[in-house]
Amino acid sequence: MATKIGVYFDQQNIGGGLDCAALAEGVGKKWGTLTQVVKVYPVLADAVADIQADIEANGLDGVLICGPTPRADRDIYKFPNVQLERVNLREQCVMAFRNPDGSPCADGAAPPLLTLMAQDYVNMGVVKLQKTNPIEPAQLEGGEAVKRVLVIGGGWTGICAALSVSAYGYEVALVEKEQELGGNAARMFKSTPLSFPYSDPQETGLEGKLVTVRADKNITVYTSASVARLEGQPGEFTATLATGKGEVTLRVGAVVLATGWKPLSGDFLAPMGYGGLPKVVTSEEFEQIARRGALDARRVAFVLDTSLAVNDAKAKAAAQAETGAAAAEAAPKAAEGDEPASFVKADLECIKHLGYSNAVSSLVALKQANYVCDSAEGAQAYILYDHMVVQGVYERYYKAAQDRLGIMMTKASVTGIAKGEGDALLVSCADTLLGMDFDLEVDMVVLPTGIVPTTAKDLVVNFAYRQGPDFPDLELFDGFSDSNYICFPYESRRTGVYAAGCVRQPLMLDACEEDAQGAALKAIQCIESAGRGMAVHPRSGDMSHPVFNFVRCTQCKRCTEECPFGALDDDEKGTPKPNPARCRRCGTCFGACPERVISFANYNIDQIGSMIREVHVPKDMKNEGPRVLILACENDAYPALDMAGMRHKAWSPYVRIIPVRCLGSLNAIWISDAMSKGYDGVMMLGCKYGSDYQCHFIKGSEICNRRKENIAETLARLGIEASRVEQLEAAIDEYDKLPAMIDDFVRRIIEQGPNPFKGM
Repeated sequence: MATKIGVYFDQQNIGGGLDCAALAEGVGKKWGTLTQVVKVYPVLADAVADIQADIEANGLDGVLICGPTPRADRDIYKFPNVQLERVNLREQCVMAFRNPDGSPCADGAAPPLLTLMAQDYVNMGVVKLQKTNPIEPAQLEGGEAVKRVLVIGGGWTGICAALSVSAYGYEVALVEKEQELGGNAARMFKSTPLSFPYSDPQETGLEGKLVTVRADKNITVYTSASVARLEGQPGEFTATLATGKGEVTLRVGAVVLATGWKPLSGDFLAPMGYGGLPKVVTSEEFEQIARRGALDARRVAFVLDTSLAVNDAKAKAAAQAETGAAAAEAAPKAAEGDEPASFVKADLECIKHLGYSNAVSSLVALKQANYVCDSAEGAQAYILYDHMVVQGVYERYYKAAQDRLGIMMTKASVTGIAKGEGDALLVSCADTLLGMDFDLEVDMVVLPTGIVPTTAKDLVVNFAYRQGPDFPDLELFDGFSDSNYICFPYESRRTGVYAAGCVRQPLMLDACEEDAQGAALKAIQCIESAGRGMAVHPRSGDMSHPVFNFVRCTQCKRCTEECPFGALDDDEKGTPKPNPARCRRCGTCFGACPERVISFANYNIDQIGSMIREVHVPKDMKNEGPRVLILACENDAYPALDMAGMRHKAWSPYVRIIPVRCLGSLNAIWISDAMSKGYDGVMMLGCKYGSDYQCHFIKGSEICNRRKENIAETLARLGIEASRVEQLEAAIDEYDKLPAMIDDFVRRIIEQGPNPFKGM
């Protein structure tokens, strides 16, 4: 708790006609001896040495910077052993201000509403510091973090990850379930180009990497092995390996998941002739044919258009739904446990992997078309595509294939694949670039291979977590390790476990190697962070962690069940057992806790509640306007508000914004605090959720939306309309929409009238 606070105003970065001297004088009058030093500087960035001198001379334990957004100038204001807080008087006050009637502000003195807004934000900043406690970092039970990384999967990606980790001086335990390393890469004939000029297939270079791995003293290889159990937390995991010689127990600091992929079952390609017509093979099978030197077909069609399979699955689903409905009406018992319906659903879900794999399938078709041309003089390869996806530098490879005699490419809808005369196959093509439909006679047809991540079928880690042994909700991502692809690649829902390669998304060898290096660096970062008691992304460097008052805990288990990352186990009574290094510091646990027994030193129920109560809420809404509280997610909504303010996209002056770590951390007591204080409305502004989720903490906005029902019941008991509390979604790039969203909500609140508790 800060007891001696220095308040500093950055006049250059505030502007807007605000009288900083008057604001400073008001701080002194209101807070008295709590604010030991209150100063205004023309350019605060030039006064860092003065602030440090004040800290030493006055024994300050808190510093409040009033100026630009806390997202700016982070590198300037750093004071050891002092709690620092920032008040956003620029982007979300001065730059976002407009008069209630929409008229422009006159030059000169700040309007009274702007001054009042600034006073509220400054007072909220002071009380926030007052309610913030010094942070004591969580310590690992073993003292120091284990500088060893467990790499699961000994294919191309796993080998590259192991070499990257070793290069930084860390030990590696490389686990492969097969007898030999290499995985799918060992079964390849050649790779797509890996280096300049990117025009010809190349050798994979796998053998060279294997020699390096075997000679590396930092890398211990376990073949014919699997992970039977992983328990503990980042920095001090205990991994139990099942090997042919019995169990092996290892202490590791982090994990790289590089278990790769399996081919989609050929059953889903049956509508395209697979399994029924000779010489119809998958690209994976064709690779083996070329590798054995057994390619004897002179005319080969590579079909990238998979609409035959997709349309067949859709037709089956429609027929099954119609049949199931009729059967249920005629004989309900016969419809129970209708297995064919589940199979059809599986067809539709699994066929998605053909679409996911399209960028890989396109390049593989180009590579294998070159195999055909190399196999015999006059051999011809035909690539028939719906979408040809060639990314980045591979455009060179695509152009080289276009220029090669013997390779013909055309966009085409493949309407059928049938047996022709003799051993020939007929591929019927419509909507081609040639402007005509035609039947193509070939010796062999190659169909794309769908890349299915191993996590879709196998239990590859076996977590000893209260939440279960597998990664949660993988079905939402069709088995791919669930990451926030935009912000946190390599991330999984289990802190300290980083996915790379085709278990994360379909990739070529060069991209898998880059992925492996990225995941290796994240694993090392995680180990180092855990050793210091720091959080990993998105709150990288945060030393705080949840503290539990177990005396008041009722063992309701809501915190353990709602934690998105499995940070909490529990004992036989249901009492939470924290694992601080697993925690991402989102606060979902204390947002879930009905007894409010969970808190962070620098983010807690009382702190935010005190900030809410510190705002001046007028008793007369008609003359002084309403007051609306915005609880904004710090990851997307708060930055988006900053971006709107920077562009002078102003909003109603009647709102007050408090950033929260995540909407999942929002506790219902804050809504009650706001309503009892007399706020006329509360707006919860967070990330998008659902199938297109963008929440940095995976489920924060979704959890908050579910809690709205409880909030509505609480408001009803107080005699307050549920419509006064609204949850709205905004992506970070939708900053231009936020002012209208805010103004629309304020307008509805004004039409609704004042909060019944106002003035009480």
